[in-house]
Amino acid sequence: MADTNSKNSWLKPSLNWLLIFVPIAIALRFIPAFENPTALFIVACLAIIPLAGWMGKATEHLAEHLGQGIGGLLNATFGNAAELIIALFALSKGLEGVVKASITGSIIGNLLLVLGLSLLAGGAKFKTQTFDRTAASTTATALTLAAIGLLIPTIFHLAAAQVPVAAGGWTPEKEQSLSLAISIVLIATYAFTLYFSLVTHKDLFIGKARMGAAQEVGHEQEESGEHWSKKRAIMTLLGATAFVALISEFLVGAVEAARGALGFTEVFVGVIVVAIIGNAAEHSSAILMAMRNKMDLTLGIALGSSLQIALFVAPVLVFASYAFGTPMNLEFTIPEVIAVIASVLIVQQICSDGESNWVEGVQLLSVYAILGILFYFLPDVHHAANELINGAAPATQH
Repeated sequence: MADTNSKNSWLKPSLNWLLIFVPIAIALRFIPAFENPTALFIVACLAIIPLAGWMGKATEHLAEHLGQGIGGLLNATFGNAAELIIALFALSKGLEGVVKASITGSIIGNLLLVLGLSLLAGGAKFKTQTFDRTAASTTATALTLAAIGLLIPTIFHLAAAQVPVAAGGWTPEKEQSLSLAISIVLIATYAFTLYFSLVTHKDLFIGKARMGAAQEVGHEQEESGEHWSKKRAIMTLLGATAFVALISEFLVGAVEAARGALGFTEVFVGVIVVAIIGNAAEHSSAILMAMRNKMDLTLGIALGSSLQIALFVAPVLVFASYAFGTPMNLEFTIPEVIAVIASVLIVQQICSDGESNWVEGVQLLSVYAILGILFYFLPDVHHAANELINGAAPATQH
């Protein structure tokens, strides 16, 4: 009976159908007759989506065997593993612009696109949906702190660039030291946030959101007759992670040729393309929970993922950049910083009353569309900045 249900589940519309692109990506990469960087980039993007979903699924099943505390930590750690892996490969290839843009893109994508689609889908089914205002406000406040952390290096660059270097003005070394110090503060804050949500105030988070997730997973297992052992969960997690790493290497290797052929800039690829494919599995989960009127879960996925990107993934990428010999700073472009701040502010307003409806989802999606149009037309400022640093002296010094 379980086997029959399992087979039927594969016949239903699912992200698993996209797994067909995994062998196609491997063929495009290793068979010379099929070589096409643009096709490889597109296929790799589609292949990562279901693999990231399997990573999330394996993490959920493994968390069931490890208890709430360790399970919650595991979910927090692997929540954005796909984006982190893609960013690490991009960093190793020197694509710092793509990496930085993927950080801001993941934050605004979760806050505007994921939450917007969720509120719209849930609101179309339920006139008004409610959620725990305290938990949502706590996470939104932490997001404001994260936005400040990402804003400061950019402000430093703009302010210090007005002062001549001889008088103690801007230098790449000073900016790098500032970014490293802020990264330490951000990751320390993330550790305290985890302690708050998993230990001292777990009733606000585990008691409502993660326990709800466990109930949903259990309900789905009962329907499908599927129950994973710890060994199966670990093996699936390791296998999916390995394939995500392999396909990420394909994607990053083809990104330069593909973006030229498609007319995309580094910023657009990072903010929109990479951010969407890395979060696609979470997108579907958040929307599904909203349609089941599980808004605490929906906000936990959307806001929690953005918070993890800002407080954990961004600092880890700064630390990892030293291993690649090309230290990365946290200076973002003005449009990226404004996009993050605007996203955090509008989400704070929506979370303030503990209620949501479909028109708020439309409003979030409208902001995302406006920002997407901006980043499509925005020039490759990261390339220009790198040429300025490696070549001519900054114009602001005279």
